[in-house]
Amino acid sequence: MAKIIPFKAVRPTRDKVSLVASRSYQSYNQAELEARLDYNPFSFLQVVNPGYRYNKILSGKERYNLVKNRYLEFKEDSVFIQDKEPCYYVYKIVNREGINFSGIIAASSTEDYELDVIKKHEDTIEFREHIFKDYLNTVGFNAEPVLLTYPDNTLIDSIIIETQKKRAEFEFTTTYRDTHYLWVLNSKKTIDILKSEFESIETIYIADGHHRSASSYLLSKELISQNKEHSGKESYNYFMSYLIPESHLKIHEYNRLVKDLNGLTKEAFLIELDMMFRIENRGNVLYKPNKKHHFSMYLDGEFYSLYLRKTNYLFQTSLDALDTQILYKTILEPILGISDLRNDTRIEYSYGKNDLVNIKSKVDKGEYVVGFGLVPITINEIKAIANDGLTMPPKSTYIEPKLRSGVTIYEF
Repeated sequence: MAKIIPFKAVRPTRDKVSLVASRSYQSYNQAELEARLDYNPFSFLQVVNPGYRYNKILSGKERYNLVKNRYLEFKEDSVFIQDKEPCYYVYKIVNREGINFSGIIAASSTEDYELDVIKKHEDTIEFREHIFKDYLNTVGFNAEPVLLTYPDNTLIDSIIIETQKKRAEFEFTTTYRDTHYLWVLNSKKTIDILKSEFESIETIYIADGHHRSASSYLLSKELISQNKEHSGKESYNYFMSYLIPESHLKIHEYNRLVKDLNGLTKEAFLIELDMMFRIENRGNVLYKPNKKHHFSMYLDGEFYSLYLRKTNYLFQTSLDALDTQILYKTILEPILGISDLRNDTRIEYSYGKNDLVNIKSKVDKGEYVVGFGLVPITINEIKAIANDGLTMPPKSTYIEPKLRSGVTIYEF
C-alpha cells in the first residue's frame, strides 16, 4: 500500500519558469555553466552554485548554507511562490523525437522506502548518501523529483488525460527541444481518488534517483530521532517524486569502453573470448546487437558479434540473466581484470542513439582499445532484480524522462 500524498509545492512564477528550470549542474560543461550564471539571474543554477558570485569554489557546510540563502532570496524576490493548499501536479514532457512522458509529481513516503514498498535495483554509495543527507538537512528542500514507476493504471491514466485537456499552468521548451507542461491538480475529490488509487498499488519501483531517495530516508530517520513529538505527518517523512506508468519509461543501454586488454595481445584476447562466446567478424560495418545475451565489440578497426555460449554459463538468479552482469562475469572481470566497476579508471560508460559511432571514434583515436555494445534492459528485468532484492551493476540503464531542477520544490 503506497502512501503518495499531495503537497504545497514552491514553484517559479509562470513568466519565469523557463528561465528558472535547469538540468543538474553536473551535466553542464564549464562554458555552458558560466554562460548561464553570467547571463541568467533567474536560473536555478544560481541557487545551487552560490560560490560563483564570489569567484570561489565552495563545498560542505559553507556551500549548503549559501545554497539556502540563495533559495530564500528567490522566495523573497517572488521568483518562487508556494501553493496555499496541498496539490498533485500532472507533468508531461514531450522530447524532440515526439515521445510523451506523463505522470504525477507528489510526495512519497520514506517509510515505504524502508518497508520495500518502494523497491530499489541499484547499489548506492554510503558516503554519497550521507553527504546528500547533510545537504538536505541544511537547505531544507528537494528541487528535483525521484523518478518512480508503477504498473499501468486505467483510473490514474484517465485522470492524467482529463487534466491535460485544460490549459497548462506551465509550458516551456528547453534548448534540448524538450517541451515541459505542468498542471496543478487541486480538486479535493480528484485528490482523494488518486490517493486511494495509489494506496491500492502494492509495489512501486525507483527508476532513477536511488541516492536522492536513500538520502531522504536517512534524513527522515535522523529527524525522527530528534523529534520527541514525532507524529508521522511531518514533511520530513516524505520526499518529492515523479510517478509515471511503466509503459512511459524509456530505457536505453549503457555501453562499455575499456582502455587496454590487460596485457593480452588481440589474438590472445579473442581466444579467451572464444571460451564463452561464438565470435563473428563483421568487418567495418557498424554492428548493433538486437537480442538478449548478444553483444557487439569494436576492436582494432573491426566490429565483432559475440553470442553467449549458454551451455557454458550458469543462470541461477535474475541478476545472472542481465546482460551487464554477463559482460562483467565473462569478460570484464575474468579477462580484462576489472573487478571494481565503480572506481576502476580503465572503464568508461556511454549511451546514446548513435553510440556505436562514438565507440568507434574513441577506439580509432586510441583513447580506448575495445568497446562493447549491449541491448537495453527491460522494465521487467528491473522489476525482477528489485523483487529478488538484488542490485544491478553500475551504469546498467539510462532512463528517460530526465526532469529539470527548480520547477517544483518540496520543503521539509
